[in-house]
Amino acid sequence: MKDIQNQRDYRNIPINKVGIKNLRYPITVLDRKNGFQHTVATINMYVDLPHKYKGTHMSRFVEMLHSFRLELSLKKISMILGEMKRHLNAASAHIEVIFPYFIEKKAPVSQSPGLMDYTCKIIGSSDSEGKVDLISEVIVPISSVCPCSKEISETGAHNQRGEVRMSTRFKKFIWIEDMIEIVEKSASCEVFSILKRIDEKYVTEKGFGNPKFVEDIVRDIAGKLKQDDNITWFSVSAENFESIHNHNAYALITDG
Repeated sequence: MKDIQNQRDYRNIPINKVGIKNLRYPITVLDRKNGFQHTVATINMYVDLPHKYKGTHMSRFVEMLHSFRLELSLKKISMILGEMKRHLNAASAHIEVIFPYFIEKKAPVSQSPGLMDYTCKIIGSSDSEGKVDLISEVIVPISSVCPCSKEISETGAHNQRGEVRMSTRFKKFIWIEDMIEIVEKSASCEVFSILKRIDEKYVTEKGFGNPKFVEDIVRDIAGKLKQDDNITWFSVSAENFESIHNHNAYALITDG
């Protein structure tokens, strides 16, 4: 059959990224406690396309992904990028894997167990010289109490749920659980899926005893990451879904 994609294109315009987006696919990822965890990812895969080719072979992206789906680790991401370049005759390759990661988390006092889900993202690229760049990202729900509100109010202070997005480059493997722990310990209080009344009392009092602006949260996280020799680059942002304003509060630090 005629291969239309390999036909010549005479417009002389190369394409930076061409491929597939929003492919939902079952994957297996490393789990510190249980060894492995099955989840469903949304995957984007791209390669560059030289000016002389009309198109790329979209089906090959899925074929390559299928051969690696039993374990999608950082090491395997590097291998997938190499296979993408080889099978599609590309100089560069890119992949983004976004997936929910579940951790069993017990309530702080009652110890009632529940599952917390965290959005995780692995971003990988390989350039024309074969240099591989990997970024690991977690999105962690947190709660915060406003220091200003607490200071100026005779009773109480406004508090809200927020979200911290932390991305890192590193020398050696980092567990997802360790990244999440860094974030949760830097908030006014962490978030739980199950809370009994005795737990609600605990988290409320903990938060009010540990008020933080979004600026405090990103600075505390950045301070911990700067002290880790394994981290070569990071980006951390905090966004509060404000309870008394018609806007969100936001802060970002990028380093490395």
